[in-house]
Amino acid sequence: MTITDYERVPTVSTDENQALADKFKRLWETKPGLAGFLSTVDHKEIGIRYIITAFGFLIAGGVEAAVMRWQLAWPGEHVLTPEQYDQLFSTHGMTMIFLYAGPILSGFSNYLWPLLLGARDMALPRLNALSYWIYLCAGIFLYAAFAFGFGPNDGWFNYVPLAARPYNAGPNIDFYALGMILLGISTTVGAINFIVTFLRMRAPGMSINRVPILIWGTLTASAANIFAIPAVSLAFFLLWMDRNLGTHFFDVPTGGSALLWQHLFWMFGHPWVYAIVLPAMGMVSDGLPVFCRRPLVGYTVVALATVATMVLGFGVWVHHMFATGLPTISLSFFSAASIIITVPSAVAIFAWIATIWTGRPVFTTAFMFFTSFIVLFTIGGVSGVMTGSVPVDWQLTDTYFVVAHLHYVLIGINVFPVVGATYFWFPKFTGRLMDERLGRWNFWTMFIGFNLGFFPMHISGLLGMPRRVYTYADGMGWDWLNLITTIGSYVFAVGVLLFLINVWKSYRRGAVAGDNPWDAPTLEWATTSPPPPYNFVVIPTVASRHPLWEDRLQQHEGEGSHVDAGLVLDHDREAIGTSSLDATPDIILRMPHDSYAPVILALAVTAFFAGLAFHAWWLAALGALVVGIDIIGWLWPERKLGETAEPAIHG
Repeated sequence: MTITDYERVPTVSTDENQALADKFKRLWETKPGLAGFLSTVDHKEIGIRYIITAFGFLIAGGVEAAVMRWQLAWPGEHVLTPEQYDQLFSTHGMTMIFLYAGPILSGFSNYLWPLLLGARDMALPRLNALSYWIYLCAGIFLYAAFAFGFGPNDGWFNYVPLAARPYNAGPNIDFYALGMILLGISTTVGAINFIVTFLRMRAPGMSINRVPILIWGTLTASAANIFAIPAVSLAFFLLWMDRNLGTHFFDVPTGGSALLWQHLFWMFGHPWVYAIVLPAMGMVSDGLPVFCRRPLVGYTVVALATVATMVLGFGVWVHHMFATGLPTISLSFFSAASIIITVPSAVAIFAWIATIWTGRPVFTTAFMFFTSFIVLFTIGGVSGVMTGSVPVDWQLTDTYFVVAHLHYVLIGINVFPVVGATYFWFPKFTGRLMDERLGRWNFWTMFIGFNLGFFPMHISGLLGMPRRVYTYADGMGWDWLNLITTIGSYVFAVGVLLFLINVWKSYRRGAVAGDNPWDAPTLEWATTSPPPPYNFVVIPTVASRHPLWEDRLQQHEGEGSHVDAGLVLDHDREAIGTSSLDATPDIILRMPHDSYAPVILALAVTAFFAGLAFHAWWLAALGALVVGIDIIGWLWPERKLGETAEPAIHG
């Protein structure tokens, strides 16, 4: 249908609004029970599932870290055997980097994007559901192998030749390789969905210079994943063929290259670091100004810096390979790129500081987590710049200094803004406020524990403690540092526990929040808390970056923005399609109803990979057959009884 088939309404009366709300609820609401759980395509339910599942993996990774830190707290400990320790630290890295850090941001973005953009759903709802189900299946696949003693045992980076069959004969690496390819499918289809949603699902008037910074962060991460994920998926597939089909891509004696693995892995690995940081930076850029009672300083330069960071991120992967004997000219180029990339990051830091300095900060728990992110981001960034210098990196590589840097980047710059975002958007998710008093205990315990636990690792590394050692001898000078690190990590774990207690307590008995408890300016706060299945009764129109602050900021022109006047789309599950640059309405999109196709496809793809892992070719063939049948059913046009065919979107 075209946009002219619908009338724009200036206002909707209370009675009309309630009638429309009841109608939309019937159209968009997920069925109750197991049927609805398996078939829903509601972005809010999928987002919450992502968040809960990712936090579950965070807890699992934390338990693994606690066991490792117990082993390293004193010299000469043997709580774990070398093989057990190898599997544990490899699984810990895999969990925190791949199963927590990226998916938790996907969860927040899945929930918030349509609300921030003034849309009814993501552009491709069934693809959205598929991304979650495959993510869940990939996590179960990888952890099932670990539970049976077949977890990854060559580090999360999985370097060859140690990962090759002659040096690692068990099935561990096969499960890891196939599980990572499976997870890559989830990330890729999710990235496609975010990009299409940005291009076509923004509210009328929301031109690209009016979208929230969180949108820019997730968009750039998604665009990067489209290019980065194929590199690492190819690497894992080539390795699986080397191990199972007799190829020699990474077999040096027969003409292969061990460095090929590192190039393919880090072509993915370094952009991935920014993919799990930029959306978190977007959370801070959108949440921090709310508590400073003013718009973000330098919106345009922060948005440009977000994009520039990711573009430059594709040119620095070799700084992970400075010690591999590459030509000097290449080391010079990548060292320069590694230092230049600090410039856009510094732009964002100065913008946040200026926003706080020129605002009137309200010291909520969310504000404290957002501001602590700035401190941790600076520490992690400085240590990263140090490893970007070739002579310094030669001294620091494979020491605990790098472990400290990774934890500041992957926990400090991810977990802290995520917890802050939870305090900020929890009222939108549940309609209830989190406990601020418990929140302050939560913050200080996490902040002190984190720095007490991970900052001493810098010193351990400077004193020569190597990475990935399962124990160490007495008298090396690392004893007291490791004990402090262990104590700090346990204090940090207590802080995370306080956070989880606060979430549970607030969900059950938290104070009722109201629709916009923070007096925030963006569209997600223009609807009820929690939002209805259809998000907005009437699609809002936008005339500025801060539609709910327009009057006090005097930003509107003419009639300004309206969150209660626009297009009413009530024929079916429908959404508005807008132009890519200026968000001019140009088409009505028919959205798919709930479907079992995503969960069936995810299970079939998982069965295919399980067949490859066990060499059960019949299972792989059955999985491939079900995949083909499911895709045909997925693409089959939906049509109601007596309806003529019209263009529809089938996401």
